[in-house]
Amino acid sequence: MSDNLDGYRFDLALSIYRVIEDLAEGALLVDSSANIQWMSESYCKYLGCDHTRAIGRPVETILPQSEMRSVVESGIAHPIALMQFGDRFHLVTRLPLRDQTGSVIGAFAYGFKDSMTHLQPLVDRVRVLNARLNQAEKALVVKRNARYTFENIIGVSPAMIQVRRLGRRAAQVNSSVLLLGETGTGKEMVAQAIHSASPRFGKPFIAINMTAIPESLMEAEFFGVAPGAFTGAGRDQRTGKFELADHGTLFLDEIADISPPIQAKLLRVLQEQEVEPLGSNKVVKIDVRIIAATHRDLPAMVESGEFRRDLYYRLNVLPIRLPSLRVRKEDIELLAVNTIERVSHELQRAVLEITPAAIDVLTRYDWPGNVRELGNIIEQACVGSESGVLDVSDFENILPLHLARSQDVEGDESDALGAVMDQTEYVALAAALKKGNGNKAAAARFLGISRTNLYAKLNKHGLS
Repeated sequence: MSDNLDGYRFDLALSIYRVIEDLAEGALLVDSSANIQWMSESYCKYLGCDHTRAIGRPVETILPQSEMRSVVESGIAHPIALMQFGDRFHLVTRLPLRDQTGSVIGAFAYGFKDSMTHLQPLVDRVRVLNARLNQAEKALVVKRNARYTFENIIGVSPAMIQVRRLGRRAAQVNSSVLLLGETGTGKEMVAQAIHSASPRFGKPFIAINMTAIPESLMEAEFFGVAPGAFTGAGRDQRTGKFELADHGTLFLDEIADISPPIQAKLLRVLQEQEVEPLGSNKVVKIDVRIIAATHRDLPAMVESGEFRRDLYYRLNVLPIRLPSLRVRKEDIELLAVNTIERVSHELQRAVLEITPAAIDVLTRYDWPGNVRELGNIIEQACVGSESGVLDVSDFENILPLHLARSQDVEGDESDALGAVMDQTEYVALAAALKKGNGNKAAAARFLGISRTNLYAKLNKHGLS
C-alpha cells in the first residue's frame, strides 16, 4: 500500500466494494502516480493476471485501455463509463480519492457485471452506439489521413505524460507547433494526435517530408502550379499542399532541411496566410495550422545563419520535445507488449507473451533508433518465434552486441571500443599539431577544445 494513501480512505473504498461485491466484476485501487496498489481477487482472475506482479505497476501495463490516470491527474470522477474487455463491455465507476486538504492521493474503480438484467438494455444500447461511433471514426480517419490520437501515444514515464499534456494543450489553439526530438521518437504520430484532438479534426492532415522533395520542385509542391505555367506543365491546375490542407493541418517534417530561398517564401505564407501558385497572378487565401518537426539543433542553425531567425520564431510558438527511448526505459515493456499485440493480430495468430528476462534485455539496450527501432526489433522477433513466448533467445540474432553485454562479457568489447577511440583521438591530435606546425594554441583551435584540455590529451598519448 502506498504511503500516499490515507488508511481511512482506503478502508472506505474497500467497504464500498464489499457492499456491491455481488454486483461487481471486480475493483482496483491506484495511488497518485496511477500505480496499482490493490486489486480484488475476482478482478485478477477475470483479467488472468498475477496479483503479486500487478501490485506497484502502472495501471496501463495491466489494463492498456484504463482511464484511471486521467482520473488521478484531473481529479474528476467517471460515475458511469463503458470499458471494453475483448468483445465484452462493462459499466465501470471511477472515483478520485482525496486527503484532508483536498489533494488527489489515488483513485478507486469497480466494474459492474453486464449480466444484470436491469442494466443489460443500457449496455446493449451503448454497445451499438459504440460500434457505430467506431465505424464513423474509421471513415473520418481515412478521409482526413490522420490515423493516430493521443490514445496511441503510449508511455507512463513523466516525459511522455508531459508530451501528452502539452499536445492536448496545443490542440486547443491554432498556434504553430514545433516538435523536437531524435529520429524515431514519433514526431508525426504526435502531430496527427494534435490534429485529431483539435477543432480541425474533420479537415485534411497533409504531411510533407522536406528531405524527400527536390529543391527544384519544393515551391510547386507547396504552392501549386497554374495551367501552362511552364514547359511541361499540364493544362490542369495542380493544387499545392497549402491549399490541400486548407482549414486543416500541414505537417512539415524535417523543417531544418529547407533552403534559404524556400524559407523566405514559407515565412511570407505563414505571415500572410495566402499562396500564389506558380505561373498565376491569383492570390489564394488559406487557413492552415502548421506543425513542424526536426531532429536537428535549430537554435544552433539560427546562430550560424543556416536557418532564418524570423521563421524560427514563427514556428517555435509551442515547442514540444519528444524524449528518446533511452531516457524513458520504464515505457519499454508497455511499448513491447503493445507491438506484440498488434503484430500477433496482423499475423493472425494467438497473442504472444514476452518473458521478464527478454524485457530486461530490451531495457538494457540504448535504442539509437528509438521507438521505431524497438517496433522493428519486436516485429522481427514475433515473425521468427516458433513458440508462443518471446524469450532472450528470440533476440540473440537481432541484438547480438547487447546480449553479449547482458551476459557479462562486455570487457573485451569495451576494451576494443576504447582502443578504437584512443587511436582516433591520437590521429586527430597528431594531424592538428602538424597542421599548426607544432603550435599548440593553433592545434586547440583546429580541434575546438581548450588548451588545457589539449595539454591533458597530449600527455595521455605521449605527444607532449
